[in-house]
Amino acid sequence: MRGRPRHDDVLTPMEWRVLHGAQHGSTNKAIAASLGISADGVKYHMTNILGKLNLANRQQLKTWFQAPRDSAMAQPQNDSSGCELKEGRYMTENEQTTALNGLGQVARTVRSLEESLGFYRDKLGIAHLYSFGNLGFFDLAGTRLFLNETEALNENESILYFSVTDINTTCATLAERGVEISNQPHLIHTHDDGSEEWMAFLKDPEGRALGLMSTVRKSA
Repeated sequence: MRGRPRHDDVLTPMEWRVLHGAQHGSTNKAIAASLGISADGVKYHMTNILGKLNLANRQQLKTWFQAPRDSAMAQPQNDSSGCELKEGRYMTENEQTTALNGLGQVARTVRSLEESLGFYRDKLGIAHLYSFGNLGFFDLAGTRLFLNETEALNENESILYFSVTDINTTCATLAERGVEISNQPHLIHTHDDGSEEWMAFLKDPEGRALGLMSTVRKSA
């Protein structure tokens, strides 16, 4: 019988992508845009997914877990090499596995991904990792900045504060690139050792505040 080849996994590759999009909380429209298929196609795959997994509705998908058979997650993981100290003792293997190692990613809604690419990549100089659909990812010295194009911006988003070496030069350079500096560098706090905390603010394409922060130490 002709047709699509059989898969040796519970879901087909496309169904896995649709499933993971739904588990992430994306709408059918957003999933369709990211995968390059129609919204009706997403609905079709969703019906098949729920049937294959014997789940009643989309909400139940969020609490279901299984890794695709050919994914890295399904493969045996190598043991961590070496041990780390914690509170004067060596961490157990389980503690190393489950430890929170830092902030991995921050998310921000934007009205136009294309406009934001020009701002964050070209004006701010942040390394662009990749984009697909209405999603864009950047690298902030190991922490990812995730931009999500959406019709309704999140009004309660936190201010992002970028650490810079020379806040004066950075502000001058960004102003030359057309970035609006809403608050020029100003002193926030002086530490006991004489080092100073300086801060400035600029505007993103949506008119929201972004912060710059820099620690300035006195010369010996």
